[in-house]
Amino acid sequence: MQKNSQEKDEKLLEKRFAELSRTAFQRDIITYTDFLNLNEQNILHTLPKDTLYTRVVSFGGYELAERQMAAFIPDALYLRWGKSSDPLDYTEYPFSAVRIAPLNRKFAEELTHRDYLGAILNLGIERCKTGDILTDREGAVVFLHRDMAGLVMDELTRVRHTSVKAELLSAGLIDYSPEYEEVRGTVASVRLDTLLALGFSSSRSRLTGLIEGGKVYVNGRLITSNGYQPEEGDVISVRGMGKFRYQETGGKTRKNRISVVLRRYV
Repeated sequence: MQKNSQEKDEKLLEKRFAELSRTAFQRDIITYTDFLNLNEQNILHTLPKDTLYTRVVSFGGYELAERQMAAFIPDALYLRWGKSSDPLDYTEYPFSAVRIAPLNRKFAEELTHRDYLGAILNLGIERCKTGDILTDREGAVVFLHRDMAGLVMDELTRVRHTSVKAELLSAGLIDYSPEYEEVRGTVASVRLDTLLALGFSSSRSRLTGLIEGGKVYVNGRLITSNGYQPEEGDVISVRGMGKFRYQETGGKTRKNRISVVLRRYV
């Protein structure tokens, strides 16, 4: 029953993508989705080529954003700026960045991603209207659908027991570089399961189940094959566990194992 419901939801989403692409093509305008999670992005990027009428570019406010909006761009507009242009040069994604900070840092709690998300959703905002939430010592930066930003700034006054204020940030001020720790090790071969085992310090047998269970993504695309071979620079995400970048491959050891370097985001 649950599988049938999931398949129905995926078909509706595919239909919605096709409608947005058709509208962009027919009206010669750029159309946008709401924020898409990794699974929804995978559905979009694995659609048959003849399903869409336009180009698709995704962005979530900063490099490596997990939740992203997709922009459907007609060829005439896409070619006007050139294939190599930064998407921000020609698409104004309808989202804003809002900084949420305690009114008094001295008496503030240690707030987590879940705390900020819960406070926002309690305002009646749907999850699809919110992008990534970046927490730091000063508070958090939240990416929100433009229509929701004003609501958050007006209504969000408390996160858990901490009084907060929310202010709009200029898009030009978002220069976020996620913190990471470098992981070095050796693998018998560069496969998805061996990199996961190294990246998360776990056994291959446990992580094999995550791959086959549809919880592992490479550059936003769902991968269900343990033997999939990532390339240098690929970002590998595991739902519920985190993500890392396959940074580089080194030489071979005396035991004929391959040296690799990963960057695990913290």
